[in-house]
Amino acid sequence: MNKPGMWAGALVGALLTAPLIAVFYLASQLAGLPFAPFDVFDAANRVLPGSVITFGIETMVSVIRGLQLGETSSAAKTAEQLMAVAGLFVTGIIAGAVLFAVLRGRDIKSGYLPGLILGAVIGVPVAIISSVVNQSATANPLVGQAWILLAFLVWGAALNWAYNDLAETAPAGQTVDTEPVSPASRIEPQPASVTQMDRRQFIIRLGSSAAVITVVGAGLGALVGTDKAQAEVAVDGGGAAPGPTAWSASNPLPNANAAVQPAPGTRAEFTPVQRHYRIDINAAPPNIDEASWRLRFSGLVNNPAELTLDNLRNNYEPIHQFVTLACISNPIGGDLIGTQRWTGVPLKRVLADVGLQDGATYLKITAADGFDEYVALDDINADERIMLTYAWDGLPPTSGHGFPLRIYIPNHYGMKQPKWITDIEAVSQWEEGYWVRRSWDKDAIMRATSVIDTVAVDNLVQNGDTTLVPIGGIAHAGDRGISKVEVQVDGGPWVEAQLRDPISQTTWVIWRYDWPFQEGNHTFTVRCYEGSGTPQIEAIAGAHPSGATGLHSTRETL
Repeated sequence: MNKPGMWAGALVGALLTAPLIAVFYLASQLAGLPFAPFDVFDAANRVLPGSVITFGIETMVSVIRGLQLGETSSAAKTAEQLMAVAGLFVTGIIAGAVLFAVLRGRDIKSGYLPGLILGAVIGVPVAIISSVVNQSATANPLVGQAWILLAFLVWGAALNWAYNDLAETAPAGQTVDTEPVSPASRIEPQPASVTQMDRRQFIIRLGSSAAVITVVGAGLGALVGTDKAQAEVAVDGGGAAPGPTAWSASNPLPNANAAVQPAPGTRAEFTPVQRHYRIDINAAPPNIDEASWRLRFSGLVNNPAELTLDNLRNNYEPIHQFVTLACISNPIGGDLIGTQRWTGVPLKRVLADVGLQDGATYLKITAADGFDEYVALDDINADERIMLTYAWDGLPPTSGHGFPLRIYIPNHYGMKQPKWITDIEAVSQWEEGYWVRRSWDKDAIMRATSVIDTVAVDNLVQNGDTTLVPIGGIAHAGDRGISKVEVQVDGGPWVEAQLRDPISQTTWVIWRYDWPFQEGNHTFTVRCYEGSGTPQIEAIAGAHPSGATGLHSTRETL
């Protein structure tokens, strides 16, 4: 009756799964081995219904914005990773409870076979999932799968060991006599020959050991990961690290001499790589070795080919484009948008060398993580701006932003533009891409949007006897341009703002309006018009399925 049961198993499962996760993390950072929680999470995202994924995305964005948890894409990625870790942690708790219940019910007194079986039952599927999904590990795949299985076997054996010890350990406050009890001893009390450690002490010692392993493993892993991240972006923006520096470190923007200056507090006109949003289907980005990477052309082509990155860099004259890219899940006034300098080669030039067969109408573009999308050949042939991109701000994009190759398609949200491209197949008909299969818009054309970034109450401007409040932000409509921005105060008349010359025709426009100061609480609203004069959509709609619409407002007290 004193044998440990399910609740003890759940507790021991928690105590042993925490260090397991920490060891997985440390091994992934030090040796490039798979981090199992991320692989399982990524696999789940591939098979869950689109409605579930969409609900998760919208809920996550709303919570991050509502609680002001920081830049949306970074906070969302952190939340995804925490959910992945929590998933394995909860699995460990449940597994521990089940194992203890089975051992208690069967009265198994010794050995580790049940725990090893449990470790294999969980470890084998996780190893298989990792072999299919994982793209971030750098270690030999077979070594990675063996490592996952071994780690779960050790974890299962440790669970079994804990049960065995607890089964032989007295409940708290009791002692156990390990010698046979003689008739005489029933008459005169005898001290116990061995006083065993009670269960509370055992759990405390187990928890202390687990805590040490967890803290050390997670801490060292985080330290190594931070060093890697710093090394990857050290040169971005012209850092002191040796090697090439970013284009923006020594070059002015094309509109540097524009007459209209941004209102103080307006977001940076050019987004540094490390601050550019990142939205994708992976808990951790694919880690691709340039030396072994190939871009494969197949399908309805005359000359199937495998191109290296050097082939693209050296055999084709590069083009450079300043581009504003936005995520289709970006809410009105959200920060899932950024502007960068893209470098690459027009896709139509590469296709001319590959040669397309009659009947080819679309390209199916596939990424290393399994993401895919279709692009019409008519669009590619009509627009040299559609390019295979191998540099951002003059440097190879970071792994998080698509190294070694991504595509740029003007006027479309990021969901249509794969990163980590590995395969391009010419096909005869269109099919649904990754997000389209999950009920998002098949065209994903960028909506016109305008945002108030700042009401600069701390930077008032004096114009004669009039005090002016600089108000500013951005407006964007894909490659369709912005012809006018208007600001409304407290529901009054719309007043036209000044527009700063944009960096390019495919970037956002910075606008500014100097409003005559009035004390009190005020509501400011902005709207924009596309280059053709088409007004932005004022009706309020959420991001799913075609991108958010509506006007952005902010309330300030002056």
